Amino acid sequence: MTVSITDVARAAGVSASTVSRALRGRPGVSDEVRTQIAAVAAQLGYTASRSASSLASGRTYTIGVVAPYIGRWFFGTVLDAAEQVFSAAGYDVLLYNLGSAEARKRFFTKLPVRKRVDAVLSLLIPDEDESAALRSLGVPLASTVGGARPGFTVVGIDDRAGAESAVRHLVNLGHRRIGMISGASGPLHWTTPVDRRTAYLHVLAEAGIEPDPALVADGDYTVDGGERAMTELLAASRPPTAVFAQSDEMAMGALRALRRHRLRVPEDVSVVGFDDHELADVVGLTTVAQPVAGQGAEAARLLLRQLDEPGAEQPPGRVEMPIRLVLRETTAPPRPRGPQ
Repeated sequence: MTVSITDVARAAGVSASTVSRALRGRPGVSDEVRTQIAAVAAQLGYTASRSASSLASGRTYTIGVVAPYIGRWFFGTVLDAAEQVFSAAGYDVLLYNLGSAEARKRFFTKLPVRKRVDAVLSLLIPDEDESAALRSLGVPLASTVGGARPGFTVVGIDDRAGAESAVRHLVNLGHRRIGMISGASGPLHWTTPVDRRTAYLHVLAEAGIEPDPALVADGDYTVDGGERAMTELLAASRPPTAVFAQSDEMAMGALRALRRHRLRVPEDVSVVGFDDHELADVVGLTTVAQPVAGQGAEAARLLLRQLDEPGAEQPPGRVEMPIRLVLRETTAPPRPRGPQ
């Protein structure tokens, strides 16, 4: 005989709605009662029916995720952390990887997520028309990139402040020839490269350093791109004594290029990155640490809160996560060798 939620409720001495909330990890149930209900359900062999729950609640128990480049570390880490939170709450993830302009246009024209998801997590920055299209779905929306925008809860960091701390660290060490490996060819509409470049120029101006276009190169936010960019910077008539890479992956590529040119880090060239990639500590990289996984998990929790408490106070338009400069072995004062 099939065990129903009513059977579990009767055996546990609680209501069926309490059983439902407890087994799906919803708020409003104490840990003691939740444990008791889980034990009773296991004893009776009760398994919640996803289809029955969907019919009763009108939900799909699916979260849509749109992303530009899942193969890149940042986006993959955010997605993995968010998926763990969704999964623990009983939700599946429907992923759309929009890495090309064509795929992106097709998605926002057809909106295949309509009536298929309960909420959307965006790992890309939608323009005004794309934002309007997502709002038309009538579901909670969250993002982990870009600034605040109407209808979205955005979980992110202060990119300018982080980049300023990295470049200012190099200035304070005494460097004057400071290069930058940027990500100008990053994902569509991505504001991060612009914000970090603005911060770089601001700190140089603050220190009275004239920016040199020959000391800026595009690294495409990849290790290989960082290596190519560092090689380009070394070919300048007056190469840099220090380099700020807008991501740790590009910084790692820069370290590889310097090694191949038989240059020592930090004795010959200092390098600072951004992210605190899981391998940053392994290579001793000085970097700006940001909670990448934490941003994905927090965005997921905020979406679930909107679904579980639809009548509650509106979520914040932007949640700013903490960042910090982590000093390791790749930065040091420049060696005295003439004008720097």
